[in-house]
Amino acid sequence: MKSVSYQRIYLSQEYLAPLGEIQSRALFGGYSLSVDNIVFAMISKGELYLRMCEESAQYTVKRQPPLLMYRKRGRDVLLNYYFVDEHLWRDIPMLVRLSFCSLDAARSEIQQRKAISRLKDLPNLTFQLETLLCEAGVSDAKMLRLLGAKVCWLRIKKMNKHLGIKVLLALEGAIFGLHEAALPAFRRQELIDWYNTLDNKVWEN
Repeated sequence: MKSVSYQRIYLSQEYLAPLGEIQSRALFGGYSLSVDNIVFAMISKGELYLRMCEESAQYTVKRQPPLLMYRKRGRDVLLNYYFVDEHLWRDIPMLVRLSFCSLDAARSEIQQRKAISRLKDLPNLTFQLETLLCEAGVSDAKMLRLLGAKVCWLRIKKMNKHLGIKVLLALEGAIFGLHEAALPAFRRQELIDWYNTLDNKVWEN
């Protein structure tokens, strides 16, 4: 499997050379691809995955490529990287353009994380949501990302039983630096399915 991944790394470095010098290193059981230490793609089991961003939303909504998944402590975890299929490999200009978008978005996120000091500065989050999150022990963006949208939503739901699916999607978008409307369709549906499995009567007790 390593040899297959190495072949994909070399091919990516060749095709995506316009982005700059692409470095690779082991990460999450696969390999990350970066330019100037900014990760924009992953290689897993010999396949390329590009980082999700708002600029790629139109492509991902239309094609609905699967997200990168890896095992962590016995459970599957979805990462914010989408699969590059053979159709996209044959369209090199589009592949390069989407890769540039992924790199630019990753660079912008790093800059934003340095500048952001409050939760309300993240996409989708209002002052009211920031207040609820802080009261629930989620005081900053780092804690929000660490806990994830579901756990944070459950915490603030205990304080406000009227919160619905829109807030859950807003939290997920904030974590990935996306407007909630730009979330990948499959990730949005996964959250909706999870939300629908909850027993709303719990919040009335």
